[in-house]
Amino acid sequence: MMESLLIANRGEIARRIIRTAKALGIRTIAVYSEADAGLPFVKEADEAIAIGPPPARESYLSQERILDAARRTQASAIHPGYGFLSENAEFAEAVENAGIIWVGAPPAAIRAMGLKDAAKQLMQAAGVAVTPGYMGEDQGDDRLATEAGATGYPVLIKAVGGGGGKGMRRVDRPEDFAELLASCRREAAASFGDDRVLIERYIANPRHIEVQVFADRFGNCVHFFERDCSLQRRHQKVIEEAPAPGLDAVTRAAICEAAVRAAKAVNYVGAGTIEFIADASGGLRADRIWFMEMNTRLQVEHPVTEAITGEDLVLWQLNVAAGEPLPKEQAEITMKGWAFEARLYAENPAADYLPSIGRLDHLRLPETIRVDSGVEEGNEITAFYDPMIAKMIAHGPNRDAALSKLADACESIQVWPVKSNAGLLARIARDADFRAAKVDTGFLDRHSETLLVKEADLTTIDRAATALTVRGGTDPWSALSGLRIAGASDGRTRVRIGDHLYWGQVRPDLDTDALTIGDAMVLFDAGNAWPIGLPVASGVEAHKGVGDGAILSPMPGLVISVDVAEGDPVAKGDRLLTVEAMKMEHTLRAPFDGIVSKLPVSPGVRVSENQLVASITKGED
Repeated sequence: MMESLLIANRGEIARRIIRTAKALGIRTIAVYSEADAGLPFVKEADEAIAIGPPPARESYLSQERILDAARRTQASAIHPGYGFLSENAEFAEAVENAGIIWVGAPPAAIRAMGLKDAAKQLMQAAGVAVTPGYMGEDQGDDRLATEAGATGYPVLIKAVGGGGGKGMRRVDRPEDFAELLASCRREAAASFGDDRVLIERYIANPRHIEVQVFADRFGNCVHFFERDCSLQRRHQKVIEEAPAPGLDAVTRAAICEAAVRAAKAVNYVGAGTIEFIADASGGLRADRIWFMEMNTRLQVEHPVTEAITGEDLVLWQLNVAAGEPLPKEQAEITMKGWAFEARLYAENPAADYLPSIGRLDHLRLPETIRVDSGVEEGNEITAFYDPMIAKMIAHGPNRDAALSKLADACESIQVWPVKSNAGLLARIARDADFRAAKVDTGFLDRHSETLLVKEADLTTIDRAATALTVRGGTDPWSALSGLRIAGASDGRTRVRIGDHLYWGQVRPDLDTDALTIGDAMVLFDAGNAWPIGLPVASGVEAHKGVGDGAILSPMPGLVISVDVAEGDPVAKGDRLLTVEAMKMEHTLRAPFDGIVSKLPVSPGVRVSENQLVASITKGED
């Protein structure tokens, strides 16, 4: 086993690897950007090296700086984690050429599976079925549009070097193809340095099923069964589970055997994931499940596999990287119970999942289940990296028990003032359709009316009224419900929750546990965080919005494109500009017909939340 290990990653990923390495007695080395100096992984490592400013390209994606840190600390091995440089063949080669152990897939395998079009061709040759579509070299706009029409709408445009939901666009109509192709190419170039794309048939009722595989240098390859990652938003996973519901033993054997065959086709070594797309309209059947891509690294959702198998996959990675054979044979890997992983993000689901940044003044995570987190109370969520706060992993003897445990845990989460999706996760875990496993990748879109809560419910309103009344005292001159000369009060109180005013009923039977955090009183309710107070103007209600033509950036980020100029006429819905933050593009459009009267930004400019980025003046009627 190696003596020391440098982790070329950050946050919960680094903490996860440090935990296993320390258990093995391996000296751990962290690298960190200036933005991450105060995060837990920096303190938990045996040694930590600063490698540059916050932008990832100047720190975590800088091969030279990471290799320099490895030389300075005499690291025996480098673990790239998942993300950043974990699937970069050039970096893997540079590590090996420096005489350092690479804890990852062989460079040749990374290259073979790194481009989606080449990977699909390789899988076809290995006898693994792939999704119908176009994977040709001709990247002309007209050729791609023609192939999309031949494939049949709706289609997916996907970056050949993509992953993690980046560089992917669904196109429903031919007239939308050109705009979405341009957007996809732009995102692909920014994220992967390659703007080439492929076209795939869009599956109407898709299930995303992936198989965890492991291989060593002696030709051994095993699988750890499957995970279902169908619950997504914007092609990014939200809740994963293992095993996949509704998958019978015959179909499970078929896709797991196909995954092992795929890994062997590229002489794979280490941890990898073979991803499949399934048409679930008629149930899960082997002849309706197609290879989609291979991730040549450990996945974010690997804890659910660890939960059902009892294996430490990072331990397996370190063993294989050290030149040892796989710890177990296929027959020794068994599956027990059911597990879920829910990703707690710093975002506002009710506002189209806009990312939220800031200091975590108050953070309470559950203690009843496994929690993998990269931050603690007092840390900052910045705009430079992925907005994940933590991963909640619940395991139980069956699906219903594990899901109930997850729901209870998510309802106990408290995050403030950064917004989070904790309430959404809790509602998903309680949803009747999800509990009945009626899920595909369109689940969140179909259930948005019930799952995306924008206002407090009646019980929350009454809790707020009761909490404020208790805090306000009982003498009649300060009572929030007012004073009546004759007759008893009806107990109704005017309260403010967020930006809305309500009449609430004072109810002594309700929990009144509201916390004062900084200058805010906050009521936590089933994962939601509601700021409550007296019925006075909040300030937020007074700012200008799109109704008067002021276009405000919905979040801090980087302006990556501007599609209009001052004086241009625009129609309602026309694209004005695009802002990128936390690896996501957000396009701002004209709220009505008019003229661009102000345009104070240009590509490359960083903007803050609620900053004016354009103004539209209505034309004369």
